[in-house]
Formats: sequence, structure tokens, C-alpha cells
Amino acid sequence: MTFNDTPLVVDAHWLAEHLGSDGLVVLDASWHLPAEGRDPCAEYRAQHIPGAQFFDIEAISDPADSCPHMLPSAGEFAHAVTQLGIGRDTRVVIYDSRGLFSAPRAWWMFRVFGHDRVHVLCGGLPGWVADGFEVTDERTAPRHVERPFAAHLISARLADAARVKASLDEQGTVILDARSQARFSGEEAEPRPELRSGHIPGSCNLHYARLLTGDPGRLRDPEALRDLFSAAGVTPETEVITTCGSGISACILALGLELAGFPAAAVYDGSWAQWGAQADWPLERG
Repeated sequence: MTFNDTPLVVDAHWLAEHLGSDGLVVLDASWHLPAEGRDPCAEYRAQHIPGAQFFDIEAISDPADSCPHMLPSAGEFAHAVTQLGIGRDTRVVIYDSRGLFSAPRAWWMFRVFGHDRVHVLCGGLPGWVADGFEVTDERTAPRHVERPFAAHLISARLADAARVKASLDEQGTVILDARSQARFSGEEAEPRPELRSGHIPGSCNLHYARLLTGDPGRLRDPEALRDLFSAAGVTPETEVITTCGSGISACILALGLELAGFPAAAVYDGSWAQWGAQADWPLERG
């Protein structure tokens, strides 16, 4: 089975047709906000797409960083995904249980480590079920990998705090914040109580939900996405940094930008979990 011209986002019918193919691994990358009290691993064990492996966003992270689920080292990432049966030639399809929420985070992690054979399932698990396809609680052992995953960091896709600070004084850089308008403006307190309220100075609010249609987990068409990003000041020449609460929904914006035909964005991995915790870093409200 070949996967030539596979789109960035695939639907349930495409996945059903290719499920079980050699060289294809499906990942459940579900993640939930801490306040929701949900266990994505337990939910995966209860039901998942047949053959899917669980990609644990919290576990596949930098354990030494105080910020949540920060990007691990290239070596740590390569080891973790090789254990899931993913090698350097593997095609990966990622979904989550919300439809489209945390799957783009895992998609971005593969992209930032140089693996472009990675796709997101439109509609996620709810869309898979709604289209009449089966789920299972049976675990499938990861396949043996002949050519282990080789990770190398694509620095252009990653923004650290220093890069964000430098961009505050630069023309031609747009910082897009995927949080809700109330959190962005500081009207609503952050879910992490130790964080200040507000946003990075000069950033623009584009709530990730605006990229979705009324059907949960389905992105708007590329033209509609282009209109949203253009209204936020993005052009083909613009350098874009995306941010959010902790680096999850920022990746939805990064995915949307590529679908809209814009150059790849850099994701600020620390996001507001890092910026909002620093008492002497600048912020704006309103």
C-alpha cells in the first residue's frame, strides 16, 4: 500500500481503507485539561480505533522542566515513538477523543523533530464512531521497527521565551494566542491559579474554536482559514509564533496555518504557563 499525496488531514473513510497497512501507525493522542478530571489513558483502554497505540503527551515530555508537557529532547522522543512501533519511514495518523484538540500537539511534535509523514484524523474518535466504524478495547502490540525513528530538531518550528521576547521589537512577526478572548483579555482567571492574567504584549487573539465548524473536530475549509488568519494580520511573508495556555491549542493554529497555505509557524512551547508565571515579564490586559 502506498500513501502518495496523502493530505495533511485525513477523514475516517480514508483511515478505514488504510487501517492495518504495513508502514502505517495510528495514535490516540487524547489529552484533557487538569480541571476536567479525566484520564485519557484509561479512556483509551476502554475504547479506541482498532490497532491504535496511545501517545501520552504528559509522559513524552521533558521531566526536568517545571512547565507542563514541554518538548522532550530529540533522543527521548525518538526512543518513545520507536517503542510505539514508529520508525523513520512510518506513516502516522493521529486522533483524539475530543474530535480535534490535542491531536495537533502530537502532530506538531513529529513535525518539529523532522518527521513529515504525519497526519491528523478529521473528527477524531467521535467522527470515526459517527461514520459507523468500530472501536475496540483490545490492545495491539506495537510492530517491530527495522529502522528506528531518527529525530532532529527543526528549530524554525519551535519558539522559546527568548525568541518571543525578541519578536516584541521586530516588525513582520505576528504572535497568535489560541486562548479564549476572556482569558486573553485577562477578564477570566487562568485555570492554573499561580498564573497572572493577560497576554503577551502585541499578540493577537485567535481562539482555536474559530477554526472549527459546527461539527466538532472538523476544521474549516482552507479559504475560510485563510480569511481568519489574514484578518489577524498574517501574510505569506509574516513570521508567525503561536501560543496558548500550555502549548496544546497553539498547535491547532499551527495546523490551520499550514492547511491555509501559509508557511509553517513556530509554536511557543512554554506558552502562558511559562510567561504568566514570571512576575517581571511584560503583559497586557484588555
